[in-house]
Amino acid sequence: MDKVILGALRSLGQKVTSRIWRLGYASRFFLAMLLHSGTALRRLNLTIREIYFTGVLSLIIILVSGMFVGMVLGLQGYDTLQRYGSTEALGVLVSLSLVRELGPVVAALLFASRAGSAITAEIGMMKATEQLSAMEMMAVDPIARVVAPRFWGGVISMPLLAALFSAMGIFGGYLVGVQLIGVDEGSFWSQMQASVDFREDILNGVIKSFVFGIIVSWVAVFEGYDAEPTAEGVSGATTRTVVTSSLAILAADFILTAFMFTGT
Repeated sequence: MDKVILGALRSLGQKVTSRIWRLGYASRFFLAMLLHSGTALRRLNLTIREIYFTGVLSLIIILVSGMFVGMVLGLQGYDTLQRYGSTEALGVLVSLSLVRELGPVVAALLFASRAGSAITAEIGMMKATEQLSAMEMMAVDPIARVVAPRFWGGVISMPLLAALFSAMGIFGGYLVGVQLIGVDEGSFWSQMQASVDFREDILNGVIKSFVFGIIVSWVAVFEGYDAEPTAEGVSGATTRTVVTSSLAILAADFILTAFMFTGT
């Protein structure tokens, strides 16, 4: 019995130690990436190419998802507001839900699933085919040449995608609420403009999306760089990117919401 308990404690200790070591390694990797970011920003063509890869190629899923989320909010919101005789406030409900919460969070989850996994797979395959090792042999730092541009491409793309997601969501709510159900168009837009504050709502949403972009991009490049150089290792790293990023996004969303909107 004592051996079983000792074995369980030893296994638990090894797992905890491994997680702490990996977190420390990820933090050192993040600092090294920031130190080498000058190269990525000076060679702007590298970063622009990654913005296209992570941002432009994600537009379809972001725009379509945003419109359908807004349409669902329009339907559900109208049904709820109708019970209280406040259907003219539908624009406020849709816009605040998207700008404050759903826009940054859902866009970040979609971004992690599409762009984050692709970044991890790309870097992981470069490691598996020894392209990163070849760069080191030629005195080219792979963190500066490969990792940093992809990180900054993701960080820049994420707030833009979240803004487009929210805009398409509001448009979807307008289509359902005004064009389909028949809510007064003037009330829909005027109450939205009067209730949505730039600093308290829009700016906080932008800050959220920027933080989510850092989280997803950091996890994606780290998992790809740290992946085992095998097909199975790259597959596992891609899965870890999506799972870790999604959990980190939801946890960070709660923390940021607690700081931003408590007491407002």
